Amino acid sequence: MSQITKCEIQLEGKPADSVLEMPEPRKLFIPLESVRFSFDSVEVEENRSVQPGQVLARDLNNFSVPLLAPRAGKVKLGEIKNHIVLDEITQQEEEPYDHREDEAHIPQEMGSVGLKRYKLLALGAWQFVYDAHSSKLPDPFGTPRAVIVSTVNLEPYTAQGEAQLQKRLADFTRGLEHLQSLLEYQPIYLVMPDINSEFSRQLRESIRGYAWVKPVQIAPKYPGDNFAVIARKLGFNKEKDSPVWAMRTEAILAIDRALTLSKPSTVRIISFGGPMVKEPIHLKVMPGYPLKDILAERLESGPVRIIDGGVLTGAMVSEQQKGLTAECNGLTVLQEHSEREFLSFIRPGSDRQSYGKCFLSSFRGAFKERLNTALRGELRPCVACGFCEEVCPAGIMPYLIHKTLYSGELEDVEQMRVDLCVGCGMCSFVCPSKIDLRGEFVKAQEDIERELHAEEVQS
Repeated sequence: MSQITKCEIQLEGKPADSVLEMPEPRKLFIPLESVRFSFDSVEVEENRSVQPGQVLARDLNNFSVPLLAPRAGKVKLGEIKNHIVLDEITQQEEEPYDHREDEAHIPQEMGSVGLKRYKLLALGAWQFVYDAHSSKLPDPFGTPRAVIVSTVNLEPYTAQGEAQLQKRLADFTRGLEHLQSLLEYQPIYLVMPDINSEFSRQLRESIRGYAWVKPVQIAPKYPGDNFAVIARKLGFNKEKDSPVWAMRTEAILAIDRALTLSKPSTVRIISFGGPMVKEPIHLKVMPGYPLKDILAERLESGPVRIIDGGVLTGAMVSEQQKGLTAECNGLTVLQEHSEREFLSFIRPGSDRQSYGKCFLSSFRGAFKERLNTALRGELRPCVACGFCEEVCPAGIMPYLIHKTLYSGELEDVEQMRVDLCVGCGMCSFVCPSKIDLRGEFVKAQEDIERELHAEEVQS
């Protein structure tokens, strides 16, 4: 059957495992905003030259995480709103990292471990680390209960671990060893889709004797790779002062680069996929890389919508954004749905999948859908079908929370455990009314933290 069963999503436009290295750009357009960061403290001046790895700006509300210059160039601050533009780009070696400038920031009791952690922050590697439950940036000097390292990224159109690890298993091994040196007795869990596969065998052989990690196998079905879901399955429920660190392949490679070579993480591998991309592939690029250069002659004809990230959790790229954000791990390109479909939700839909078996595709075998921005329907009121509850990995009732949100009673929404929402987007994906449940719940979590627990946050 073609019914979308729990966590099974088959879509056209998956990027190939191969990696295309993009040519050096003439300019970089570096946005000052990304999903988690707002680099509002600019540390460079107009028309000044900067070196690769130099701090351009900082997010003072996120442990002063830096925005680094990927290349040498001349700074243009007023050319594009909310961007730092680097003109006259040249390739130069990064300046050696000088830890003496940072020793005053290190807690004395942390010694060499504190110096390593600050080095990760200063060289841009820490921005790849997440709190498993909240997805926020954890305290670089905090103590985690455990660390989850995942080589898996199951959301459609996002960068895959195997593509990032090509010819870099040795780097990954060293990165795990460095990570272990930052901890005391906290366990490291290495997440893989199949611990008996050839790839997993090579990975285990590579790390044997270098770093102690516990392999964890997950079902290769989204959102089984969600950090919060994995943490809960491992028995780590959310605790305010005892986080679980989470990171993917690119984080371990960034840790290795920072602690082995003392070099910043300014280049990364991202996915470039979706049904409107002629040849979906992975790209080797840097933050600020011009979007127009990536998209040029690589898209099918017609109106498109570009998404920063995967199709279920990514954010739409605005017309004002000219380059890749500091956190971008992929670009997804969908066909923009421009024509209204009369009674679209009851049309036969032999080419469209449905969780509720309401399309003719239910009689077809498995196939990959050519998704567009309409998500197989148009917005209408909640019909209380319960599909969102069936696919929710957190075990909450999204449709009831959605209805309760209309009352504006955040206390009631909190009691319904909206805090357990992991933001995977499956509820929005299967909803026949096409309600943005994920967006509602992410906002509700923020409102609850700000309005009901403001004093706890300040203390």
